[in-house]
Amino acid sequence: MLNIAYIGFGKSTNRYHIPYVKERFEQFHISRIVAPHIDKRPDDRAKLEATGTVFSTDIQDIIADNTLDLVVVVTPAPTHFAVAKQLLAAGKNVLIDKPVVATVKEITELIDLAKQHDAFFMPFQNRRFDSDFITLQHVLDAGYIGRPIELELHMDHYRPNDAKQSGGVMETTWFDHGAHLVDQMVSLFGKPQHVAYDLRIARDLSASLSDQFEVNLFYQDAFKATIQSSEMTAVHYPKWILHGTKGSYIKYNIDQQEYDLKTGIMPGDAGFGTDAPQDYGKVTYYNQNNDRIEKIIPTINGDYGRVYDAVYETLVNHQDKLVSNEQLVTTISILEAGASASSPHIVNFND
Repeated sequence: MLNIAYIGFGKSTNRYHIPYVKERFEQFHISRIVAPHIDKRPDDRAKLEATGTVFSTDIQDIIADNTLDLVVVVTPAPTHFAVAKQLLAAGKNVLIDKPVVATVKEITELIDLAKQHDAFFMPFQNRRFDSDFITLQHVLDAGYIGRPIELELHMDHYRPNDAKQSGGVMETTWFDHGAHLVDQMVSLFGKPQHVAYDLRIARDLSASLSDQFEVNLFYQDAFKATIQSSEMTAVHYPKWILHGTKGSYIKYNIDQQEYDLKTGIMPGDAGFGTDAPQDYGKVTYYNQNNDRIEKIIPTINGDYGRVYDAVYETLVNHQDKLVSNEQLVTTISILEAGASASSPHIVNFND
């Protein structure tokens, strides 16, 4: 069993982390939680204390605890670099929320520090286990659409009144939603050859933080992936649009884990994360006889807890990390390049 400590006890810790760890108590025990305000969730705190979790407000309590196998950082994004650096310098294994850092220089420093101390270091890329993403992988692997030519991925909302007036680059929609979408593309297709960026301030024109993006990632073999996010989309696009040499795949709506967690339906509850049949994707393709086939693809259930399964396999059974250092650097380099110049602009990523 691995002993976990969390830094942070807010919404993300209690929505995207702890519910999944509770399903894995044979592999993990939550030993410590450190947060500046540990009394904001008294009921949640009491339940964890009943299982032996110790709460405190000082990160030094974690650094001094030699029984810990993993520290999970769930703090505001601008604090990630400093917190991770402190933990890795102390030899702690670190799983950290996205966006990890703002620059390639910072991520390289953290990776090097982890190597120096023989420590585990990886981002919590839970959306590699979105049901819609896993199903998209299945469609690609099954060869329904042939060689992929164009992929379009959306993460849209209608939040007209939530614009941030100011802040750092890690508080933009590009670093927030983009960190997930870029990682999904990198995990599927690797480093792109070129990336074209269109980052804009759309909700409040007096704000200084971009809140909308359309980014095109160009790969070899005439393939292009487009990732988009808007906070001003009252009627949503399909989540996935995929075209290839043999056909197309369309999938509406997002992973149901997001909806269920927000309404209090937890992992292990009946029906958790299960897509409704009307939200299944459809592939339209031509077979070897040139027959046009339309096929509904049932959504494969997702499970954000599989990130923890992967961490366990790495720490206990010495398997490769779910998110490699190379993938992490590629993702951060794409994010940084998008924010480093006025949009629209194009960046060459060929070595």
